[in-house]
Amino acid sequence: MTPTTPHTPTTSPLSTNARWTLIPLPDAAAFAPHAAAWDALQARVAGLPFLESAFLTPLLRSFGTGRERLALFGDPKAPRAAAIVAPRGAGQWSTFQPSQLPLGAWLSDAGAPLEALADGLLRALPLSALALGLTQLDSLFHPRADDGARWRGQDYIDTAWVDLAGDFETYWEARGKNLRQNLRKQQKKLDTAGTVTRLECLTRPEDVAPALVRYGQLEASGWKGSEGTAIAPGHPQYEFYRAMLESFARDGRARLYQYWFDDAVVAMDLCIESGSKIVILKTAYDEAHKAVSPSTLMRQLQFQQLFEAAAAGGPIRRIEFYGKVMEWHTRWTADARPIHHATLYRWGWVPRLKQWLRRGPATATAQPAEAGPAAAEALAPTASATTAPAPTGAPVNTPHAGAATGAPGASSARAESAP
Repeated sequence: MTPTTPHTPTTSPLSTNARWTLIPLPDAAAFAPHAAAWDALQARVAGLPFLESAFLTPLLRSFGTGRERLALFGDPKAPRAAAIVAPRGAGQWSTFQPSQLPLGAWLSDAGAPLEALADGLLRALPLSALALGLTQLDSLFHPRADDGARWRGQDYIDTAWVDLAGDFETYWEARGKNLRQNLRKQQKKLDTAGTVTRLECLTRPEDVAPALVRYGQLEASGWKGSEGTAIAPGHPQYEFYRAMLESFARDGRARLYQYWFDDAVVAMDLCIESGSKIVILKTAYDEAHKAVSPSTLMRQLQFQQLFEAAAAGGPIRRIEFYGKVMEWHTRWTADARPIHHATLYRWGWVPRLKQWLRRGPATATAQPAEAGPAAAEALAPTASATTAPAPTGAPVNTPHAGAATGAPGASSARAESAP
């Protein structure tokens, strides 16, 4: 299926003399006075829960460096485009992109001229900014544009989704024969063993903290436990997810799915919703029960409930994964679309210089004459891979590598396999 553009701008965002306003964000509290304006724009152009201030504020609190800037295009009280940007190394800025954020912190009308908007923002940044990266752009809203003298695109991943159209039985019959047979076999094994299975959906704010502890225990049963990256109290990830999910739960828009074997939770999904969309942010399961595919059994019941709720007139009409399409995604849907990066360079010679530096002087014919030594140093390959340091005492994370670095980002924190 080819995704259609959900919003069409009624006027060009560049049809006036609007300009970008940059507002320092030394801490998350500095974002609060502008949250309402951000959310109003977000609801109009995207309608995605993870681009709301309820998600971004705790994200800034846990993973911001204090060097971020809020960029608002036009009237700051009613912006026509917006972004959160930060320096990412010598000569480079990019949209705010911790690994917990599925898309870059960029808002503009679907189909709006990204290059022109990015050009205005780049010119508003310090002159030392030679490139601006727009990371993880969803082609549903912003199809990848052709490269130009100063504009470069880069493929990142494909992401999958499921439309809640029709009844669950029809959807389920369209799934692969192997998936349906395997789940019947797994369920029969559990029934023979006398294991009682059930799906629980937690939605209250007071449920969040204990559920996250259980989620962290599931993560710790796998490779994240050995690497020390599993969610646990005191970890910046735990603090972020607790604050964010509690905020969404207070608004009735968080769903923490737990799948039980008898009295033990063996799989979980962390989800948030907005309007017609529900987003599965993270999945974890108990490695000890991998042989019986607990997360797949959970997802069957979860999807059945969502299909039935939609058929009964419920608001949710689409399940979004917003993660790299893996083999297990293809068992649930054939629909996928690209996520991509884009980079705008301040001058046309900058990308040519980067290319020259990558080839090396031995194979290049000549360095562009207008490129001075300072620019060459700023665009050296070692500099492009450098992440801006956090202030002393601030938590440090490894964000997705932005388009401005010329390399695709690291995988998000969301689980990418689901037995």
